[in-house]
Amino acid sequence: MTQTFSKILIANRGEIAARVIRTAHRMGIATVAVYSDADAQALHVALADEAVHIGPSPASESYLMVERIIDAARATGAQAIHPGYGFLSENPDFVDAVEAAGLTFIGPSSGAIRAMGLKDAAKDLMARAGVPIVPGYQGESQDPDFLAAEAQRIGYPVLIKARAGGGGKGMRKVDAPQEFAEALESARREGQASFGDPHVLIEKYVTAPRHIEVQVFGDNHGQVVHLFERDCSLQRRHQKVIEEAPAPGMTDAVRRVMTEAAVKAAEAIDYSGAGTIEFIADGSGPLREDGFWFMEMNTRLQVEHPVTEAVTGVDLVEWQIRVAAGLRLPLAQDQLAITGHAFEARLYAEDPVNGFLPATGTLEHLSFSDAARNDTGVRSGDAISPFYDPMIAKIISHAPDRESARRALLRALRETHVVGTATNAEFLAALADHPGFAGGTFDTGLIGRDLESLIAETPPSDVHVAIAALAALGVDPGTPRLGWRLWGDAVHDLTFVIDGAPFSCRLALQSGGHVCLYREGAEALALTGLSINEATVHARTGSTNEKIEATVRTARRDTGLLISVLTGGIARTLLLPDARAGSAALVDASDSVVAPMTGVIVALDVVVGDQVQEGSRLGVMEAMKMETALVSPRIGTVSEVLCAAGDAVEGGAILVNLEAEAS
Repeated sequence: MTQTFSKILIANRGEIAARVIRTAHRMGIATVAVYSDADAQALHVALADEAVHIGPSPASESYLMVERIIDAARATGAQAIHPGYGFLSENPDFVDAVEAAGLTFIGPSSGAIRAMGLKDAAKDLMARAGVPIVPGYQGESQDPDFLAAEAQRIGYPVLIKARAGGGGKGMRKVDAPQEFAEALESARREGQASFGDPHVLIEKYVTAPRHIEVQVFGDNHGQVVHLFERDCSLQRRHQKVIEEAPAPGMTDAVRRVMTEAAVKAAEAIDYSGAGTIEFIADGSGPLREDGFWFMEMNTRLQVEHPVTEAVTGVDLVEWQIRVAAGLRLPLAQDQLAITGHAFEARLYAEDPVNGFLPATGTLEHLSFSDAARNDTGVRSGDAISPFYDPMIAKIISHAPDRESARRALLRALRETHVVGTATNAEFLAALADHPGFAGGTFDTGLIGRDLESLIAETPPSDVHVAIAALAALGVDPGTPRLGWRLWGDAVHDLTFVIDGAPFSCRLALQSGGHVCLYREGAEALALTGLSINEATVHARTGSTNEKIEATVRTARRDTGLLISVLTGGIARTLLLPDARAGSAALVDASDSVVAPMTGVIVALDVVVGDQVQEGSRLGVMEAMKMETALVSPRIGTVSEVLCAAGDAVEGGAILVNLEAEAS
């Protein structure tokens, strides 16, 4: 391979930093990581050849500090900077500063980023280039009444979009005029907080939309190619959840027209490096050559790039580094082809049952299936910080056909085991098993329409409870004369806590290494043929002789022993309270609203004495780049307000109290 750079710095963290480091090392390039206080022990720091501390935990004081990153590159002798995605990756001023320092930016030019950085200007540019665009308003006027009138002219439903936005931030779907003012205020606030720009544009909301994007790549010698399309239609609140390549239902004719439009868009700004042209397509019927429109261009590597790598066999990070070093694209358009099908699911530390609130905590255990590629930036023992995006991993499957790839993804999700924080793994598995998704007939509204069934969580099965009880008691079935008693079985009564609610069970240890679980209102469950190899449990049920396999992990908490059991593709976590904790393991929050995570109060809607209804919005907090509404748990009167707009609050802090209900 022709020499590119000898050392590069990665101006990012987590999964993408680890991803870039691995490719750089394969290319024989030394790497420099940067890190904040919160990331001192992070995986990307451990993987890099060198690491430089750049500031406190908040991104605004570390990963967004341009001069500190450039100083780190100079001090370590790095020749180029890879921005990853997010943070400074689409900041043209950062590109200019990097180049002014005599370094190379591994990405597009600042001019290309500026051309596509504001959605309104980008749409005007694409229209002039002959690329179809969604009807809407992208002018300069930001008067609320004027924008409301434009929304009325365009016709509801409409999308309000922060012009400097991305990743669903600053985007609101509005179905009726009476909802417009509040949605506009929220979108502007989020746009200002996320991108420093409250300016919005209005677009017609396409009914039954599909989100299809084309990966493009250009070099500094005038060559631009596409690496086919990805379907990113499985979204929640405009944020991608599962992506795939190629798009289901894509015909050769539609692919040709769409990829030609994408290449035309990239050529219009003399694009160099990895980029993505995002289209919205009409999903009410089969894909049509005249049924898609330009939405925006992402002038960086996308989170979902591994599905393109899987079906093309191309390492996109390697291409980025080669192009930035002045080399030509390794392959011409006629040398690129699609092989098989790939999916990517984004595993997050979040709680689907609790409104997908981001979760923090220590990853007491983290293990993945060998059925898929697993790109992660964390390990067992690492903490999920409140300061950054709560992604744990990207799980990527690839197989010769779509159904085989889907089944591999489903297996991988069901075999992923995370202990110490809530995750969306079970939600992702339910989505991968959804009939609409399995059949390839879906649009961006699928999750919203079927959310209730997708997040439905069943209580722990008797098998979960029995294995948790074995772990709690430290039972080893290989122990001689296990369970033997002169006058009967060895019986243990246990009380577990799940989601704040206690329940009791009895476990009887019987001769021959058999056990029997008794729960009130349920038939007894007998387990036979028990064997435990480290954290893996094998057994059969006494009634049906069904084969059972489970993995179990434990972690000590102040309130007791946390026990997580994964069996049958479902993980359930039980707490065995410490006797000294008493009722501390049980929480009654009926009179209080607490901060669901560490963050900042951005709006407060109530004062002492206000009457509120169950579900009423009391305020809004921002954490992990997301706004979360704070709602009342019941009807009542506000008795205390313990925070103010702008306050930074810790997760679990009481924010608002209601008057106690009369007994």
